Amino acid sequence: MSGSNPKKRRAVITGLGPITAVGIGKEALWQAVLQGRSGISRVTFFDTSKLHAHHAAEIQDWDPSRFFPPHRLKRLDRYAQFAVASALLALEDARLPWSKEVPQDRVGVSFGTALGGIAHAEKEHAAFISGGPRAVNQTLALTVFGGSAHSNIAIECGFRGPGTTNSNSCASGAVSVGEALRYIRDDMADVIVAGAAEASLCPLTYGAFDFIKTMSRWDQEPAAHACQPFDLNRQGFVMGEGAACLVVEEYEHARRRGAHIYAEVLGYALNNEAYHMTSPLPGGASVIRCIRDALADAGLQPEAIDYINAHASGTQMNDANEAACIEAIFGSSPPPVSGTKAITGHPLGATAAIEMTLCALAIEEQILPPTIHHRTPDPRCAIDVVPNSARPAKVKHVLNNAFGFGGINACVALGALEEK
Repeated sequence: MSGSNPKKRRAVITGLGPITAVGIGKEALWQAVLQGRSGISRVTFFDTSKLHAHHAAEIQDWDPSRFFPPHRLKRLDRYAQFAVASALLALEDARLPWSKEVPQDRVGVSFGTALGGIAHAEKEHAAFISGGPRAVNQTLALTVFGGSAHSNIAIECGFRGPGTTNSNSCASGAVSVGEALRYIRDDMADVIVAGAAEASLCPLTYGAFDFIKTMSRWDQEPAAHACQPFDLNRQGFVMGEGAACLVVEEYEHARRRGAHIYAEVLGYALNNEAYHMTSPLPGGASVIRCIRDALADAGLQPEAIDYINAHASGTQMNDANEAACIEAIFGSSPPPVSGTKAITGHPLGATAAIEMTLCALAIEEQILPPTIHHRTPDPRCAIDVVPNSARPAKVKHVLNNAFGFGGINACVALGALEEK
């Protein structure tokens, strides 16, 4: 059985707008995937000499003037810049017209982030300590909250439909796309710009993750090998920054305007393990249920899945738990699985939106993204991880897993468009 319930309004992806450490736009990101090229390097934004972690996926060539005039930049911190610019890229890719002078009530924004404007807040706090209130940027109150992302996208483009920013940790991007599916199905909008952004590479925040021993402590060359999903010797995740937006559009609306369709959003599930803030629930019952619920929502049986883009953060416990859950659902011959955070780093809340972009491109291009830097197989991860090189394959249905602190699990199913 395949495809979503034909009585429901269908949601399709018609535009992609990633901003990552390996490039801006879908072409740059996809070329990095095909080349197996990582955006991870030693941190240059601040001094890590007193920390155990020293690597990140920084966007070192970011030029906001490409997207914004000077007067607009005064009110947009790096997080909001990523958010709005990724939305503009996705809208351009979708060839979807917009105008702040002619607002649209049937177009909305579903966004996600783990930490929002925290880096800007950290910088302004330092200014406050050294120079007092007059040294603080007067727009701080407008930039520090996570909802500034979807608000600025709506203001920039004149979108008056549903508007929300979720903060579900590293699952935020998947939740934003899943909720977009719901808005389309429930006839709350015809188009949703769904995505997530993160700009959290700042000393205190980076250090906080280092303190709880979740980040990779790799301190050798090549620097890019700091992230090794599913590898026996993986040491933890590597923080990154970036964003991605996807234009999620009601199928008939897209068809009428002749839009290019990358994939259909078929199913979505979300739950919580109610167990621990950082450790996965032993046995993985909630992860297993989340994946099964997403499959059920999509009207798919496990054997219909051709590829899984895993959460695969590169931590010992979480990668092993995810692999075991996949085996529990798909049996001894699960579909190919890859962990692409070795390419993009882990931009926290933005990650799943970037990975959803890769899932849509995998369907479009019929190529599976690789798990790079996979050198030593882990017996606890005895699955096909598409090691080191992209792989041509027949790709019709895919899953994206996203798991966040607090036991948050989200799973989204995408599929190649089927006419019905």
